[in-house]
Amino acid sequence: MTPIQTIGVIGAGTMGNGIAQTFAVAGFPVVMQDLSQPALDRARATIAGSLDRLVKKDRLTADAAAAALDRINATSTLDAMADRDLVIEAIVERLDVKTSVIKQLDAICRADAILASNTSSISLTQLAAASAHPGRVVGMHFFNPVPVMQLVEIIRALQTDDAVAMAVTEATRAIGKTPRVSKDSYGFIVNRLLAPLINEAINCVSEGLATPEDIDSMMKLGANHPMGPLALGDLIGLDVVLNIMETLYHGFDDPKYRPSPLLKQMVAAGYLGRKSGKGFADYPA
Repeated sequence: MTPIQTIGVIGAGTMGNGIAQTFAVAGFPVVMQDLSQPALDRARATIAGSLDRLVKKDRLTADAAAAALDRINATSTLDAMADRDLVIEAIVERLDVKTSVIKQLDAICRADAILASNTSSISLTQLAAASAHPGRVVGMHFFNPVPVMQLVEIIRALQTDDAVAMAVTEATRAIGKTPRVSKDSYGFIVNRLLAPLINEAINCVSEGLATPEDIDSMMKLGANHPMGPLALGDLIGLDVVLNIMETLYHGFDDPKYRPSPLLKQMVAAGYLGRKSGKGFADYPA
């Protein structure tokens, strides 16, 4: 397979703009697509701010930052993905929306283009089944914040070609990340372990066993975690945690993955963590 040289990113939210920035800094030309022009404008401003912080910390030169920003072309049309070697979707965590995009990309992209999903828990085998070329579909699960976090989970669908898995693994190394490959399963590895931990910490709050602050402190002091599970849930987004738990619960049909009722209530109330300003702690704007 030809080495990956051009990148498409679908979705200009937190994960999408982080993925676009990371590839651009590594020298890849990137097309970032979103249906919302305001979202694209916010993403470009976010990337510019992130690059500026790297310059101030002497982790990037001003010229390198400017060049990286110039490599990112924002667009509202999917047709711009026609010449991309690798297209990564980072859109809403819904199977129906993701499969719809994969079907659209089938009609737009070259037959040898790789279609990757940044899904945090949805079955890659189901996503690949939506494509007319299922062997080219693979998971590339980045972690937030993308420019900082080292791991990229490479998830092989049942249908994923060996050459595709190898190509995205090499592309992951090319952007300075560490790839780790797993077979397809709900939640993959990290979120299958992490989301239930956060969920159980929320159950501890719901049962009044300790305050959120004390629960986080106990896990930091007693388990040597750099961040408590509730603070981590706020960082990830409690809506994302709920999506993962529901995927695990329904995917495995196992009551041990039942989402905490308090988690459901907080998401319904709009208490999503850092991005909403309120979760298990308050976050000033």
